Amino acid sequence: MNRFIRSAHRWLSIAFTAAVIANFVAMALGEPPAWIVYSPLPPLFLLMFSGLYMFALPYLAGTRKHTAQ
Repeated sequence: MNRFIRSAHRWLSIAFTAAVIANFVAMALGEPPAWIVYSPLPPLFLLMFSGLYMFALPYLAGTRKHTAQ
């Protein structure tokens, strides 16, 4: 499960970066459509959740070790 979360987090970061770049290119060409403006938000929210999960993993693993002793 952890390997899948890490891999998904990496791919989501690529999708987020591409969406932000597309957003800047579209803004440089004129008024962009709303779907381009809001396209970075879904990967950003998924990155937030996967990042918080990975951030909490060491703390949760430490809690399990202390309760097992």
